[in-house]
Amino acid sequence: MRAQTKISVSDPKIMVNLLGAKDEILRLLERTLRSDLHVRGNEITITGEPAENATAERLFSELVELIEKGETLSVDAVRRTLRMLEANTSERPAEVLTLNILSRRGKTIRPKTLGQKHYVDAIDQNTIVFGIGPAGTGKTYLAMAKAVQALQAKQVSRIILTRPAVEAGERLGFLPGTLTEKIDPYLRPLYDALHDMLDPESIPRLMAAGTIEVAPLAYMRGRTLNDAFIILDEAQNTTPEQMKMFLTRLGFGAKIVVTGDVTQVDLPGGTSSGLKVVREILRGVDDVHFAELSSSDVVRHQLVAEIVDAYARFDAEQEQQSANSVHAVPGRAATGRPQRRH
Repeated sequence: MRAQTKISVSDPKIMVNLLGAKDEILRLLERTLRSDLHVRGNEITITGEPAENATAERLFSELVELIEKGETLSVDAVRRTLRMLEANTSERPAEVLTLNILSRRGKTIRPKTLGQKHYVDAIDQNTIVFGIGPAGTGKTYLAMAKAVQALQAKQVSRIILTRPAVEAGERLGFLPGTLTEKIDPYLRPLYDALHDMLDPESIPRLMAAGTIEVAPLAYMRGRTLNDAFIILDEAQNTTPEQMKMFLTRLGFGAKIVVTGDVTQVDLPGGTSSGLKVVREILRGVDDVHFAELSSSDVVRHQLVAEIVDAYARFDAEQEQQSANSVHAVPGRAATGRPQRRH
């Protein structure tokens, strides 16, 4: 039985934002929602099944609240709001999407998906957090924002950012140039993120004072890092021995965030990824949390999420074909060699 629900928006500015530039948000909602939408003046009429109308009404309520909190709606923000409602979790999209971590010169850094919100919460609640997920999920960026927030709130006295320089096998002495020139290509993404979060002119001063340190993973060996927020980026390219070395640098008053994508390991063939192994070793240990992000948490171009999913399907198919080929030939062992008959 079809029913009608009417929503009145008293503020014309909110209505304009709600519909989007050239009605692009309205068109997105018309394509996405099962109920029919009709806008006239300051009134939105929703026609459809009662349950579908209720979903649409809740969506408009969340979007209006986002606008009232100062957000300028975008198509991506509406898509993320829809996904959160479909997940049917206790968190409200308007609360998740307005959780400010850091603000600078009018730019605010905040979680944009439910998975990112849970990741940020885990960093607040645990001493060691692993952020594992594909490219574009904000693993490193959000961790760095939390580090800068902790430094500004004087919860820590320094930030340490590190990555394995795996392409050079950590043998930096074989590369031409000064030490800074050698390590710069591996650490540049971390510098770029810092420039988004701090006044660029303050960064050299903070680095000279040791308040911010950016260094290859090999430089962590033999140290105890107290009162620090420590981030290990690209952790899928650590060996199990390097991961153990890094985690045991943890000192008093310190917090560690380890980020990586286990589908993009660049280690030489046959070398195990420390990030893959550590999940089994530390699973169930108190004060250690593994935050799993997925393609639904990708906040880059929408195509990035689709690319991530396509590669995941391809990898799964390749593994299945490989498994089938091992068992396809009778009388052969998994090595492919003929079995001996006794």
